[in-house]
Amino acid sequence: MNNQPGLIHAASATTATLLAALMLPFATVAGADTGATHVIGNFSAGNLADWSEQVFKGHTVYQPATIDGRQALSAVSAASASGLHKKVKIDLAATPYLEWSWRTDDILRGIDETTRAGDDYPLRLYVIFSRGWFFWQTYALCYVWASNKPADAAWPNAYTSNTIQLAVQSGEARLGEWLDYRRDVRADIKRYMGFDVDHIDAVAIMTDTDNSAQRASAWYGDIIFSGN
Repeated sequence: MNNQPGLIHAASATTATLLAALMLPFATVAGADTGATHVIGNFSAGNLADWSEQVFKGHTVYQPATIDGRQALSAVSAASASGLHKKVKIDLAATPYLEWSWRTDDILRGIDETTRAGDDYPLRLYVIFSRGWFFWQTYALCYVWASNKPADAAWPNAYTSNTIQLAVQSGEARLGEWLDYRRDVRADIKRYMGFDVDHIDAVAIMTDTDNSAQRASAWYGDIIFSGN
């Protein structure tokens, strides 16, 4: 895993900075998808190859761990914000389905996720795509476990309208459980962002609590793109 200091070391311009950091020569990225299944995050094997850290405010601690007899990637944030990203081009025509699992023991109390002061999440998973060479042409759809916004709600990120947050889980009802997801990324981008895209250029995960100065413990399972 590579460490990369934040390009903007502000209180929490997290998503805007992440998109700027990933405004890169995507054509040079190895590992473009050509098959029916593409494993992006092989966390069950403790594999963090090709994942890089983006630091915003302090370090969220990411490390392989076992919980409930299951190998995963642990994330512990204590008033911190850093994420992991992987640059990889995925053909959404061939493999549009994103499958992942995650778990958290914590939600963040008393925050409004639509504001900059409340832009914290125990779990985030970004799919990132570019529609040009400039940073303002980089976009992301971010699947989140929301603390207060309801499940299935979608809203612009508090720092950049180029990112849409989509709550696939909300509140404390399923805390302490492993939850599995399968999303049609191409359809979600079309529905929530209005773009018809044929590929994405990167994925990222983040557990952050810098704005609320709270603490969250979370675990990420494998991240896979598949064709059916």
